[in-house]
Amino acid sequence: MIGKIKMKKLQRAIVTGGAGFIGSHLVDKLIDMGVRVTIIDDFSTGKRENINPAAYCWEQDLSTVEVSTLTEYMKNVDVVFHMAALARVQPSIENPVDYHNVNVTGTHNLLVAARDGGVRRFIYSSSSSIYGDAKVPTLEEHPKNPMSPYALHKLIGEQYCKLFNTLYNIDAISLRYFNVYGDRMSLDGAYRLAIPIFATQIKEGKPCTINNDGNQKRDFTYVGDVVEANILAAMDEDIKGEVFNIGNGNNYSVNELVDMMGGEKSYGNKVIEPFETLADNSKAYFDFGWSPKGNLEKWIKNYMEKLRL
Repeated sequence: MIGKIKMKKLQRAIVTGGAGFIGSHLVDKLIDMGVRVTIIDDFSTGKRENINPAAYCWEQDLSTVEVSTLTEYMKNVDVVFHMAALARVQPSIENPVDYHNVNVTGTHNLLVAARDGGVRRFIYSSSSSIYGDAKVPTLEEHPKNPMSPYALHKLIGEQYCKLFNTLYNIDAISLRYFNVYGDRMSLDGAYRLAIPIFATQIKEGKPCTINNDGNQKRDFTYVGDVVEANILAAMDEDIKGEVFNIGNGNNYSVNELVDMMGGEKSYGNKVIEPFETLADNSKAYFDFGWSPKGNLEKWIKNYMEKLRL
């Protein structure tokens, strides 16, 4: 129950992917809380300008690192936040080998190092994509039906976390993010999200290229809410080996998103993707008091004004 949550003070943390979109926001918040933070990032998608100067940064690829070296970084650490990943569904279909190496091998290496280094709490960034086409709103126990290598890799990561919790007593917790938006989304590169892709097209005077018919719906979740969920999950001493949906709890179609942004529409490729995502986030609320506050429409308005579109 919310009134009985026991919170542990964090002193030292590792954030993998701390130069990335979500990870850099988490690092900033932890630094503001007085936590000593080490970032591990290979900068394949993260940006150096996202690095908080108060954090120590180790440039390293988790899929190829010597686990014994990685273990040294784990000593005397309260929590590991594992956010490093190759994200997005469609690129994983085109490049499953690299995705497996980063998202599965990297996660396994990190868990082994955390075990050997004496880390007791491990927060894993999973994804709502593991559900595939699901009944909505979707509960955590809903059957899993990955529709891409990325989704499968995230589910494998969850299973590794569950196994390490059972075998090695690591308090591994998986947070299933729904579609995350917010400042620092990349405007370029292969791993752009829908919002910056559409913003770029609008800025260039082009119609927004929409996959399928645009009626597919997504639960858009604000990055600040995702950061809060990570911190609450890390500090709650009672939750262990659990999984939680981290989604806003309402959704919009892609067509509605483009309308919010003031763009014209152009319909392009037919792709394999879930028709609708919508989180039932009640478990996170009742177990550690998390409640999302983000408002997509207000944020989009401010975002487009900042880009002067």
